[in-house]
Amino acid sequence: MKRLRLLGAVVGLCGLAAALFIAASPPSVPEDVIRSSVIRVPELMERAWTLPVAATFQSNISWQSNGSLCGPASLANVFRSLGEEEITESEVLEGTGMCWTGFCIMGLTLDELATVARRHTDRTVSLVRDITADEFLEHMKRSNDPGRRYIVNFTREMIFGSGVGHHSPIAGYLEAQDLVLVLDVNEDYKPWLIERERLFAAMDTFDGSKKRGLLLIE
Repeated sequence: MKRLRLLGAVVGLCGLAAALFIAASPPSVPEDVIRSSVIRVPELMERAWTLPVAATFQSNISWQSNGSLCGPASLANVFRSLGEEEITESEVLEGTGMCWTGFCIMGLTLDELATVARRHTDRTVSLVRDITADEFLEHMKRSNDPGRRYIVNFTREMIFGSGVGHHSPIAGYLEAQDLVLVLDVNEDYKPWLIERERLFAAMDTFDGSKKRGLLLIE
């Protein structure tokens, strides 16, 4: 009996280790595919960084420390842009009971990220999902409002051809070009611009039984 319990514990630990490895090392996308899948025209990127919300990030993004922490890293960047004290992933997660190993196994859902955000701030935190393309457009127009911050939950597969679900802040919208500035918290990708309709398509997908969407902090 003791041997069986020991064997079960070993199997459990091996399973946990495997899950942590997967969380820390999500499927990679070649650099040339990343480059060809999004827009980084210097003139447009420079213009995007001058948008009211983008400017609050000061082109200074704190990258996620492992592949599972895109949600906490996004919140840390957003809170700093709102003028709160220096905030790290671990400080964002403190007291939530989530990701206590330093890894968010399978990542955080949009609902879980909202829970983490509400524990950290007195600002209003709202989930925006199951919206139409026109409603998404209205939110993108409002993403330039300095009093609002958006984090988008999308699947990389729809944009880069492979990859999994991901969270990153939206820092503004170039309305004339119909381009959204996404502050990708993964250092391999870095910030990029993308056509609004393509970002909506990548967001308008399912994570389990629920649609992905936007986290709005205001």
